[in-house]
Amino acid sequence: MAAVGLAVASVSSSAPLIAYAAAPALAIAFWRTFLAAGVLGPFALVRRRAELRDMVTGDRRREARYSVLAGLALAVHFATWMPSAQLTSVATATALVATQPVWQGLLALAQGRRLRPVMWLGIGIAVAGAVLATGADLGTSSRAIVGDLLALAGGMAAAVYTGLGERARAALSTTSYTLVCYSVCAAVLLVVCLVGGVRLGGYEQSTWLAILGIVAGAQLLGHSMFNYALHKISATTVSMLILLEVPGSAVIAWLWLGQVPPAAAYPGLALLVVGVAVVVLGSTRALRRPPEPVV
Repeated sequence: MAAVGLAVASVSSSAPLIAYAAAPALAIAFWRTFLAAGVLGPFALVRRRAELRDMVTGDRRREARYSVLAGLALAVHFATWMPSAQLTSVATATALVATQPVWQGLLALAQGRRLRPVMWLGIGIAVAGAVLATGADLGTSSRAIVGDLLALAGGMAAAVYTGLGERARAALSTTSYTLVCYSVCAAVLLVVCLVGGVRLGGYEQSTWLAILGIVAGAQLLGHSMFNYALHKISATTVSMLILLEVPGSAVIAWLWLGQVPPAAAYPGLALLVVGVAVVVLGSTRALRRPPEPVV
């Protein structure tokens, strides 16, 4: 439980740090994955050298392809959700990207799996909550609406990323998979930044500290603690606890950044979280492994 508490606090800091950092969101996304891959690289090359070699010339080339595709999906996730945290409120962006389990369920339906009625109920509640939360931003600005749509797109991309990752990790260690995935993601984001003329440096010290906080917190510490907790706590419980990121991020943004979502958004945000929770609980029998939201 201590590990889960630390993980929730770590991932809850992600969106507020993104909103605080005085840097383009795409640049933050690049540095987030590039630095994380740099931390994992030496360990993987020492401990997982044989496995990495098999991903190139051995029996794990299929899993290597899934890892590369997962990296592409993760790049789309970061390229959509991270800008959303700077365009709309932290609370709304975090809640909308947390719809990942909903999209995961719909992907399972497209693959021919049947969804339990309780999952359809949860999807309906989550959709209603998303509509209400986004509708509340209609009275604020078009910028917030764009942020809401980007956060939803980030949730969709995260569902694809998780599905591909599950296939890759069937025969790969987490370290090898993560290194390849993060490296591909960083390479794609670097190309996007260079083509788009996104500034990658020259930031103030406070911005670099925020980026390092995202890497150490959400990217490494948060996910690592959730993976550790899976040895003691069921995946369903962990998936439910990850939803605490939504109020956690909102509280941090309120206390630190003074961000207060429109009052009309609160019922929608509450419905959205409840709907996602129902989907996660309903997926325990319909899906082998409940999806983990990505921040």
